[in-house]
Amino acid sequence: MTAADPAKVVASARRWVGTPYHDQASVRGVGCDCLGVVRGVWREVVGPEPFSIPPYSRDWGEAGPREVLAEGARAVMIELEPAEAGPGALLLFRMAPLAIAKHVGILTGADRFIHAYERLGVIEEPLTPLWRGRIAFVFLFPRLYGP
Repeated sequence: MTAADPAKVVASARRWVGTPYHDQASVRGVGCDCLGVVRGVWREVVGPEPFSIPPYSRDWGEAGPREVLAEGARAVMIELEPAEAGPGALLLFRMAPLAIAKHVGILTGADRFIHAYERLGVIEEPLTPLWRGRIAFVFLFPRLYGP
């Protein structure tokens, strides 16, 4: 599997900045959650989504030991060690120690990332030491279609 052009991933993600936050949505300019941004970038850069996302509750990641996001990403993306992350990489975050990874963002530079955050919508912000310490998994979008 070959990785997608990181510049295309970053450009696509930046087009989502300013989109309001809305649970389970994935419509640029209208509403999305953190997973919705990633789904939208996938559609713009890779092609049709590889599988449907079932409805999920706000607290879906508070129970159970399965790394649902990581398992899904691992099935269709290229996994890297967190230290190898560069622009265009998908970051999966643990929001609490020992919790499963339930938040996602896209790295746009050495120390910046884009994500959707409740009450703020889609934003690009610094990847502070606090955020960096929460990174649990890193993946690259694949290049499946076109040149």
